[in-house]
Amino acid sequence: MHKSFCLLLLAIIGAIGLQAQEKWGLQRCVDYAWQNNISIKQQEVQASLSALNERQARNSVYPNANFSNSTGMQFGRSVNPTTNLFATTQLLFQGFNLNADVVIYNWQKVKNSIITAKYNSKAAQASVEKARNDIALSVATSFLQALLNREQIGIALVQFNQTKSQLDATRKRVDAGALPELNAVELEAQLARDSTAIINATATAELSVLQLKALLNLDAAANFEIDIPPVDKIPVESFADLMPEYVYKMALSNQPAQKVNLLRLQSFESNVKVARAGMYPIISAFAGLATNFANSTDKITGYNFIGYGPPNPTSGAVNVNGTNYFVQQPKFEILQGKKSFGEMWNGFGSQFDQNFRQNIGVAINIPIFNNGGAARTAYERSKLDVKNASLTIEQADQQLKQDIYQAYTNASAAMQRYNATLVTVAASQKTYDFAKKRYDVGLLGTFELITNQNNLNKANVDKLVAQYEYVFRMKVLEFYKGQELKL
Repeated sequence: MHKSFCLLLLAIIGAIGLQAQEKWGLQRCVDYAWQNNISIKQQEVQASLSALNERQARNSVYPNANFSNSTGMQFGRSVNPTTNLFATTQLLFQGFNLNADVVIYNWQKVKNSIITAKYNSKAAQASVEKARNDIALSVATSFLQALLNREQIGIALVQFNQTKSQLDATRKRVDAGALPELNAVELEAQLARDSTAIINATATAELSVLQLKALLNLDAAANFEIDIPPVDKIPVESFADLMPEYVYKMALSNQPAQKVNLLRLQSFESNVKVARAGMYPIISAFAGLATNFANSTDKITGYNFIGYGPPNPTSGAVNVNGTNYFVQQPKFEILQGKKSFGEMWNGFGSQFDQNFRQNIGVAINIPIFNNGGAARTAYERSKLDVKNASLTIEQADQQLKQDIYQAYTNASAAMQRYNATLVTVAASQKTYDFAKKRYDVGLLGTFELITNQNNLNKANVDKLVAQYEYVFRMKVLEFYKGQELKL
């Protein structure tokens, strides 16, 4: 039975080794996460939007200029755009307008809007750095957990090999009649438990690798194997260089989260000036050019003479040889047709010149009471935003200090636990060695031997967990100090 377990475990470990094509260290994982993590990409998009808003704010200092053109047909009774008179005819019309305006004085609203946009852009960039830091810390945490789980496979394998070796020796003695069959059966049961422990440790390690892949936004099916450095070779600073008050002062200046809060406060302070300017008059200058063209689509194609009207004394008379003849009005029938498309544009140049007009002037816009006092409300709201941002900074700094002191306490406790486990491992190893010698000479039962072996295994696991916890806690303090996360 134990041979079957050995084959199964070797197959599992061999499959893991075959799938691993390349090894990933912590720095490579962090670099990949910075390039591919979705949260970081979202922050980068927000930073790009803030940069666009800043550019738009800077462009607001330039004058506004707009050109418009309208071309169309009018039907029925409408106003002729060139004469401003009503006409009942079909018209072709065209108009050109060029307008420009520039703000002369607005109580530095534009200037402070640019400053506000600049701080918002810098805050967005700092938010990207904060996201990168947060992801780096999360990757380091997940990476160390994956390392710990891999190391636990090794511990489980050591115990499995110890049990298997003990079982082989016991089986020979049982076959020789020196020990009862019960001794071998108990060791076979322990070997089965050790095999299960290896399988469970392997599954846990694979799950931790999958979690690390998800954090990196790496395909779960991709070949991936972490580079396992010796935990005792991972460099950590001394406690003397990581005193909490010193680390806190360093963190205030290097942590992106603190930079974001400070930049947001500066943005809100500048926005107060923008909101206050909204309550004062704005002086601007304007200028414009315009012209119109219009032409009827009808044209006279000829006429027919249809006779004279009846004599009319009011129309006057003509004396011919002493005889008065009343003037009679001739009557004509005017013939009309439609102009061709080219004929519709006759006179465009002269009308363009005759209807050309210009304007220039200065405008002042004085807010008296608009939208229920929206400007005053915006000003008061902007001052409250400053107060809220100040409280946010105070709260964040307090939380940062609390986190650093807590991290220092955790690191100190982790170091003490690690030192305690070293003593426990040494004592457990000594106890197991004595137990094995007594078992070999028949002075100790199998159950007692297995108990001592399990105690040694548990001590080794506790030591490994404490060692990794100590390294992680120290890395957290180094992170707050502003150092790069590295193993």
